Amino acid sequence: MLRLLFFCLFKAYLTMNFKHITDGIARVLETEEALLMGLSEEATALKRNSQNRSVKQLLGHLIDSASNNHQRMVRLQYSEHLTFPDYQQDNDLWIALQDYQHADWKNMVQLWKFYNLHIIQVINAVNNDKLNNDWLNFEGNKITLKDMIEGYLSHLQMHIEEIHELL
Repeated sequence: MLRLLFFCLFKAYLTMNFKHITDGIARVLETEEALLMGLSEEATALKRNSQNRSVKQLLGHLIDSASNNHQRMVRLQYSEHLTFPDYQQDNDLWIALQDYQHADWKNMVQLWKFYNLHIIQVINAVNNDKLNNDWLNFEGNKITLKDMIEGYLSHLQMHIEEIHELL
């Protein structure tokens, strides 16, 4: 019985816990959804940051981030080394091709919210034995699944802060 208890405690010790990240994502969604839903068309479409991106385009980029990171997080759990296209160098092209500037704002906010709720689910279900699996970004740097998960919240918060600065 003592061996079983020790094994369970040891396994729990080895299991990576990303609760602080998933809780952080949930807090961002909870605090930002009402603000974003309350924005006028003018506020979302006209104000531009130093990269000439509107609030709509910034949120579109966050949708792209969720989409791409979701794919990587899932694929890295069954591929030790992943070859997956990076979109970082093409962010503006992605934004333009999807025409976020003319998309329905309320639909965008909901897509962003629900995609991130799914990201929370994916992170909570991640196979901890796969956290060192990696992919190469466009600069040739290896990014592990663990690094990707740990960096997701700060990327989300950075772009939400950009939206706040525009408002």
